[in-house]
Amino acid sequence: MIGVLLMAYGAASDIDDLSRYYTHIRHGRPPSPEQLENLVARYQAIGGHSPLLEITQAAAKALSHRLNRTHAGTYKVYLGFKHVAPYIGEGVEAMLQDGITEAVGIVLAPHYSRLSVGDYLREVDSARTRLQARFVWHGIKNWHREPLFIEALARRITKARERFFGDPSIVIFSAHSLPQSILQEGDPYPQQLRETAEDVAQYLALSSYTFSWQSAGRTPEPWMGPDILEKISGLLSEGWVNQLVCPVGFVSDHLEILYDLDLEAARHAKKLGVHLERTELFNADPDLTDILADVVFGALS
Repeated sequence: MIGVLLMAYGAASDIDDLSRYYTHIRHGRPPSPEQLENLVARYQAIGGHSPLLEITQAAAKALSHRLNRTHAGTYKVYLGFKHVAPYIGEGVEAMLQDGITEAVGIVLAPHYSRLSVGDYLREVDSARTRLQARFVWHGIKNWHREPLFIEALARRITKARERFFGDPSIVIFSAHSLPQSILQEGDPYPQQLRETAEDVAQYLALSSYTFSWQSAGRTPEPWMGPDILEKISGLLSEGWVNQLVCPVGFVSDHLEILYDLDLEAARHAKKLGVHLERTELFNADPDLTDILADVVFGALS
């Protein structure tokens, strides 16, 4: 049997879990009261709960069905989260206990950075070393130009643009910001994001599109910009009243989508008189299932 370790960031189960969750993100350093209060306020604003855990569980179940549809009994999908249980190391341990001899690891993030996907894969390597795992391992670094991924993004943009009723609009491709220090390290993250955006733009023959960053961390070091709020304002000054955000760096609804875009960016746009829309995320729908299955099959071929 072949194991598939599906990895994701994870989210707090509820508001009472936020202190533990935030402390884990900060490598064991508890957040200040102000930092925790800010995170609690954001969770309360989206209803007190992030749907990310349930979405990821549903995606894993769907992927298992898809992989075994034509290869019955060949694949078993395991979950490994970075900041909640089951943790990545626990996913590796579960594969060992089940006698898996070959495994594929894929992160629910299409673009590689040392600080994101690289960190997940290093956790797998650490667990394999600690547990003396002998199975054959295929760690997938990125899938940002997977044809099915590009086509699915294009369909979502086409559907969302209907909300402008034929009026001219510009597409803003957005992704989670990271510290600017990665640029000096030659990290491929910014380039891979732009490759995805350019592939989608070419597929749709888009003439009006741009790129922006969002959800920068609250740390003293500088993060990559311009931020989505600045981008919205700047595009309005260029005459773009209709703006469509395609959060190309994300695949699931969670805090960075439901708060940073659907509430914060939407409020900012409304104040300016901008008609702002966004594309639907993949979550656990068949598009994502087919994309992940193709990536897994490709890693094993």
